[in-house]
Amino acid sequence: MIAVVVCVQLSAALGYWAVMSHLVAHLRDDVGLVAGTIALVLGLRVAVQYALFLPLGALVDRLGARRAGMLAGVLRAAALLLLGAVGDVRVLFAAALLLAVGGALLHPAVQALLAGLPPERRPRGFALNVVSGQVAAVAGPPAGLLLLGGGFAFVTAVAAAAWVVAAVLFALLERDRPVVRPGGGRAPARSLVRGVAEVVGDRAFVRFCVVAAPTTLLATQAVTVVPLSVAGSGPATLFFCASAAVTAGVQPFVAGRAGSPWVLRGGLFCAGASYLFLAALPVAGECRTAVLVAAAALTGLGTGLVDPGAFQTIVRRAPEGRVGSYNGLLRFMAGVVAFAGGLAVGEAFDAGAATAAMGGLAALGFLSAAVLRPPRAPQGEGIGRGEPAAPEAVPSSPERR
Repeated sequence: MIAVVVCVQLSAALGYWAVMSHLVAHLRDDVGLVAGTIALVLGLRVAVQYALFLPLGALVDRLGARRAGMLAGVLRAAALLLLGAVGDVRVLFAAALLLAVGGALLHPAVQALLAGLPPERRPRGFALNVVSGQVAAVAGPPAGLLLLGGGFAFVTAVAAAAWVVAAVLFALLERDRPVVRPGGGRAPARSLVRGVAEVVGDRAFVRFCVVAAPTTLLATQAVTVVPLSVAGSGPATLFFCASAAVTAGVQPFVAGRAGSPWVLRGGLFCAGASYLFLAALPVAGECRTAVLVAAAALTGLGTGLVDPGAFQTIVRRAPEGRVGSYNGLLRFMAGVVAFAGGLAVGEAFDAGAATAAMGGLAALGFLSAAVLRPPRAPQGEGIGRGEPAAPEAVPSSPERR
């Protein structure tokens, strides 16, 4: 299973980054859209995707990861083909919606697969998943830059083919087995509603989601902010490759420590700090490249800490068969913050207040890191995944799972 997940990540992330790292420049320079419109549509894509994570996460719990992953690959392939044909905002909007639905199915499907691994293999499986995705993210921007010689539509066609490959890889998995809930019986269709109600009723997890919500805003805004802050595709490519390399490189260190609260807090702090360096680019002078690389390193470190930390928090807290729903709630709240924050950042750039916008992003990251308190695993939960029951108090030392 791990091998399939790794190959899915390699194929999907390669296609995604080959397009997305050059999309903003294409929409601005070739299509002629202004920064505010680009930020609006891309921010809407994030908002819709993360809004759908809650209901579609519950749907993944019901359908199974295999079928959900196949559907995600097909939808995102269609979305990328549409991006290659963008001539106005309407086509861009349709492509953004397809990207959103595909992404809202893909991520809970992958996490559900990884959550089903034995506890001793799960950290390694997630680390390999992150590393493979980031390796593809490093290769994606230069590959896209190379393919741009054939036109942006050619780039999107190749990327769509990569997502079709991802869908085929999901099809190679064993057929999903029905989830048996405590009390017996197969999960009925109404389990979608019950899954949403169950996670929304978990107040400790809801509080955690509210505080951790800025993680997506801090991660996704780099895709918009960096191309608007540098000239040409070269510096942007350098930024995305460097950040991806750092995210992958930190995984061997963080894999066995992801359950510790400092991992999430450190990730939020690093993500916030990266925007201070990006804000300093206009006055960096001859040190501009060094400042850009430092910002990329902090962005990569933030992602490399936040992703495994959030995954382990979800797996420890969620009852068996509800990983998709719990993952969905966190991503839903993150999407609300990302959409509102993305609109504010786009308006600030159009108003000439880019430095203030990046300072605000940095402050948000620091504040979230300061007040974050991950919820502990409930008594008796997680046993269905082979984990021991949680202790009465939150352990002060890092957990080794």
